[in-house]
Amino acid sequence: MTTRAGLDAEPLATPVEGGRKWRLIVSLGFVFFVLLTLYASILGVLLPNQIENLDPAGKMATLGVVYAITSVFSTITTPVSGALSDRTRSRFGRRTPWIVLGGVIGGVATILIPFGGGIVGVTALWLVATVSLNSMQPSITTIVADRFLPSERGMVSGVVGASMTAGVSAGTIFGGLLAGHLFLAYAIVGGGIIVACLVFVALNPEPPLPATLAAPAPFRITAFLRSFWIDPRANPDFAWALFGRFSIYMGYQAILTYLLYILEGHIGLTQSAANLTIARMSSLTFVALVISGLLSGWLSDRLGRLKPLVFIAGLVMALAEIAPLLSPDLRGMFLYAGLIGIGYGAFMSVDLALMTHVLPPATPGEDSTGKDLGILTTAINVPQILSPVMAAALLHATGNNYPLLFVVSAVFVVFGACLVLPIRSVR
Repeated sequence: MTTRAGLDAEPLATPVEGGRKWRLIVSLGFVFFVLLTLYASILGVLLPNQIENLDPAGKMATLGVVYAITSVFSTITTPVSGALSDRTRSRFGRRTPWIVLGGVIGGVATILIPFGGGIVGVTALWLVATVSLNSMQPSITTIVADRFLPSERGMVSGVVGASMTAGVSAGTIFGGLLAGHLFLAYAIVGGGIIVACLVFVALNPEPPLPATLAAPAPFRITAFLRSFWIDPRANPDFAWALFGRFSIYMGYQAILTYLLYILEGHIGLTQSAANLTIARMSSLTFVALVISGLLSGWLSDRLGRLKPLVFIAGLVMALAEIAPLLSPDLRGMFLYAGLIGIGYGAFMSVDLALMTHVLPPATPGEDSTGKDLGILTTAINVPQILSPVMAAALLHATGNNYPLLFVVSAVFVVFGACLVLPIRSVR
């Protein structure tokens, strides 16, 4: 069946079964764990430290500009590469070439970041890395819809979500411990994503395309660009999910991006003490999010409900972001670390499953899953552009008023959680 319709959506390829299914699930978890370890260590710790060393006086503004530049390109890349993977026809399948090339090129560029010299060189290398990795990510994400039955996606999403959230904590711990050894840190995460992608495709060869799937129409740039417009009136659930995810990530990224500077400016720690504190906080987050992520994925399948879990997860994330405001010391930051692990772990474990259920119906004989999931991924990437810029502008205009940043971030998260409630095709 090629038509996607909410909870009845079927995979285009023959669903995996038995040992192959569990090997695929574990492999997906491994790739997403390594990918999020890379992102979290670089975005949350390594790049902020590198930029602070290069530009101590203008570190906040410079960091925001670097993230904005790279995120603009990666945001464009994600839906485009997803759409191109839908059209790809090769002896290795549709998704495999994108996973291999994106992972290898992105990994090599990551390894070279410490050799960038100044701000321009570092930005250019991180740009190559993010564009490449965002070319790979839609293909690896689409496998959840390509190869699993709808009844299994909650469980798979729980494993993937737990792996991603574990990767966020592991990456932050890793970055905090190796912030003084940038060459080694970048080499480990860059090499790790190369190995993860190559192992994934070796262990999970892509099945042949179903005979019912038509060959892609001749490529025309105008038709290709028009395909990215999804009418929110015709597909309201897709729109609610897109904007809800966008708002939640706006609030989440605003704190995560500036965590090092919050510990320095709001709590009063030195740079070295802040890096060690990030590692300790992330250890707490790691435990909370793994338990929360796995439990939420299991609950979503058991209860057959996704929206209440997403909504509650958003409220817990908002409470986490208020904690440093109520207790402006290390106790408040560790409370933030525990609550954000619970909330973000639950959110990530069910969010991907929810996204696969709100995709617009496909044209008979065609598949646009990669493109549509790529569009939904922009709701993560665009906040990486806007959130650091918003936070930097807010802090600059208010004389580093971190309490206001906490409030604004929490409001974004609560608003995003509320946008999930009008979705009708998902319980």
